[in-house]
Amino acid sequence: MKNLPDQQEAIATISKLSHEGRGIAYINGKATFINNALPGEEVRFRYTRRKSQFDEGNLLEVIKASPDRVSPPCAVYGTCGGCSLQHIAPQAQIKFKQQVLAEQFQHFGQVAPKEWLEPLQAEVWGYRHKGRLSVKFVPKKGGAMVGFRETEPRYITDMQRCEILHPLLGERIQLFRGWIGSLDSASEIPQLEVAVDDTRAAIIIRHLEPLSSKDIEKIREFAKQYEFWIYLQPKGPDSIHLFYPEQENDLLSYSLPNYQIEMRFHPNDFTQVNMPLNRKMVDLAIELLDIKPDERVLDLFCGLGNFTLALARHAREVVGVEGDNKMTERAALNAKLNHLDNVSFYMANLFEEVSSQAFMKTTYDKVLLDPPRAGAEQIVAQLAQLKAKKIVYISCNPATLARDAGILVNQLGYRLEKAGVMDMFPHTSHVESIALFVK
Repeated sequence: MKNLPDQQEAIATISKLSHEGRGIAYINGKATFINNALPGEEVRFRYTRRKSQFDEGNLLEVIKASPDRVSPPCAVYGTCGGCSLQHIAPQAQIKFKQQVLAEQFQHFGQVAPKEWLEPLQAEVWGYRHKGRLSVKFVPKKGGAMVGFRETEPRYITDMQRCEILHPLLGERIQLFRGWIGSLDSASEIPQLEVAVDDTRAAIIIRHLEPLSSKDIEKIREFAKQYEFWIYLQPKGPDSIHLFYPEQENDLLSYSLPNYQIEMRFHPNDFTQVNMPLNRKMVDLAIELLDIKPDERVLDLFCGLGNFTLALARHAREVVGVEGDNKMTERAALNAKLNHLDNVSFYMANLFEEVSSQAFMKTTYDKVLLDPPRAGAEQIVAQLAQLKAKKIVYISCNPATLARDAGILVNQLGYRLEKAGVMDMFPHTSHVESIALFVK
């Protein structure tokens, strides 16, 4: 390290990336985390925080660049908190995420896969089908601010477009700003929830005060002109209702063409944000499970049936379990709409003891798990009684996957046969992964 005259800036060489994608330089034996710096680079940076165990800094200049460095196409990259890896080439991002997964397997589970799967990838731009955009009316900045929060979350990014949102949304940020800014109630709208299905885009408008008749008409005209589905949310999530078009069916839909399945969902439901990658993920999960026509399959944390219904095209019987009553009802509706009679759904809190519940009082040939970030530690410990030959685990948090893999391998007698990463969130440090366990 070379100290510069003001002592607040320094030059250092980056050794590696942290799990959240920051460069790490070791200065006099002390780790310094530097935003947007890459391994092998020589950089000039400014200290932003000093602690006893580590320091932090912001990149000022790349003196010697990594071959993996690319120019971010986003005009507000580095300010917007939506992405953190746009300065890294997509293939290098995947390599980084696989390294994170491997390190977590070793650190938390003391396991390693027998075989690494090829990374699963789809489009890296315009991929995001869902999002939450913050809104703030700021007359000094020309009206309404609409976008993701900055890296300093008190502020909303002053953005005109978004490169990772689906084009029906990302290319219309400036349009949203003008539209919201024209409403009488602009200062009473804190956020827009947005979702895109196979054919259309939907917007949930959260408003803190009742809308005027003038605003209602403006919202209706906007929806007509740009063919948006508009939902209004005057209070909590239960108050969300379809405003335009005026019809009874308020559900969007996406398809899983390889299984002739149409999935209905509400824009506030949990669905995968990257639909092209989701279709590949469903295919891979079913390929890894290698389901036979006479087998019974258990789908834990099944949501609205994203995997369950596709599994039912291959198995004799599939049981889906979900902890949210609305999602369980939605899953049952999707099974009925797709004329599947070999599927049943149960509601159960899978973070509690469930071994005495009806769906656990039998055996299954195969099990699929797709838990939230907290993982599936509680239910994984109860899987021994099911006697499944294969388990596929979909994860959005490599640390909890690794912890649960340790239970499956070191306590329940499974082998971690295969594992790999899936690029559900390109340009972010989010690591989605999949693992196959064989008894």
